[in-house]
Amino acid sequence: MFRKRLSVDYDPTAQRPVIRCSICTGEQAAGFQNLRTGEFREFMLIRSERDAQEFARACGVERVEKIY
Repeated sequence: MFRKRLSVDYDPTAQRPVIRCSICTGEQAAGFQNLRTGEFREFMLIRSERDAQEFARACGVERVEKIY
């Protein structure tokens, strides 16, 4: 299956890429956390480890931290 390359646009001086995990349902969402306020902005749903790796690659980082 052909997958389109992800493209993200964020300010690394004001935001950091994270994966927010629900402790109740196990649902995971990738997005950006504001470094000043802690506010989370959702970018995509994570359905597999491959999705998480693709998000990290698009953000230019090796690994994305998980928050709960």
